[in-house]
This record gives sequence, structure tokens and C-alpha cells, in this order.
Amino acid sequence: MTPSTADHQPQMLVEDFEELARTAHELVRLEFINGKVVAKPVPDGNHREIIVWLQEMCMQHRPDLRLYAECELKIEEYRKGRAKPDGALAPRRHFVGTGEWAEPDGVLMTVEVTSRDRDTNQRDRVDKPHGYAAAEIPVYLLVDRDTNSVTVYADPEKGEYRSVTSRAFGVAIDLPDPVGFTLETDELKEFAY
Repeated sequence: MTPSTADHQPQMLVEDFEELARTAHELVRLEFINGKVVAKPVPDGNHREIIVWLQEMCMQHRPDLRLYAECELKIEEYRKGRAKPDGALAPRRHFVGTGEWAEPDGVLMTVEVTSRDRDTNQRDRVDKPHGYAAAEIPVYLLVDRDTNSVTVYADPEKGEYRSVTSRAFGVAIDLPDPVGFTLETDELKEFAY
């Protein structure tokens, strides 16, 4: 259970979180979102296949970009957060020379794939859109295995995405500029369970 931060006081200093994350067991993936330490489940096989599939789609449509799996991003604007998106789309070699926690500048899209845990609603559908919009990441793609849909959040302004579009698996969805291609989602039906 995640302790409440209803008073908006972070559970710890961001430096303490970074040390905790650095020393955490390899089977635990920690994030610091909205002032709370959050444990992300280790991805299952379908989760990993979705990320690999998305990497292939991005390479086909945008060979100048790379979808980096499990990057560690500073989401400073959102209560000094630290997020590990399942994917971060950025120009090739974008993260060369960065430290353990990279600035989100230059990241064109973040990707999250829902996990089968009780915190996924708050983490992936509420906290992450706010955090990524506050960091001015142009596009956030949510692959939602609970609803068998994809949601594209775009056009961040003042910590909110002004455009939110959802489509069922099997229906194409546009990834707006600066990503700029249409994602055919039919294959996602295979990974829905």
C-alpha cells in the first residue's frame, strides 16, 4: 500500500529516493511520482513484447528516433518526481553522456503499458499524464491492457494534456507531431490477455 500524500508533502527528499532506487533489488522498479515512492511490477512477457513491437513500429516509421526502454527521467516540474517510463522516444544517441536520471528535454513521447496490479489506474492513467505533461513531453502513449485500448495524450499546457484520444486495439491511431505517424494497433490484440 502506498502512503498518502494528501497534504502534498513528499515522502522523502528526491536525493534519498535516488539512493533507494539505486540500491533496490533488481526485481523492484521504483519511481517517485507525485511525492510518493511507487513500486512498478516487473514486466510480464506480453508487456515486454508490446515494448519490442513498439520499438519496431517506431523504427519503421521514424528511423531517426529510438524508443528507449525503461529510461530514468527527471520529472522535476511535478513535485521533483522521478519516472521510469516503459519507453521514451527520442533522437538516436539522445541519452549518451547523461547521468542515471536524465532530463526530459528532447523526449518526444513516453510510453506506458498497463500492468496487472492495483496501482495501475492511479499510476498510469492519473499520475503519469500529469507528470509527463508538466515536463512538457509532447506525447504520452498509454497501451491499456485492461481496456484493450491505446490512448494518446498530446499538446501539453500548464501540466495537462489538452488532447486525449483513445482507440480500441485493432483501430489505427495517430501519433501527432513531433512523433508524426499513424500506429496500426491490430497486432496488440495478441497481447491483450
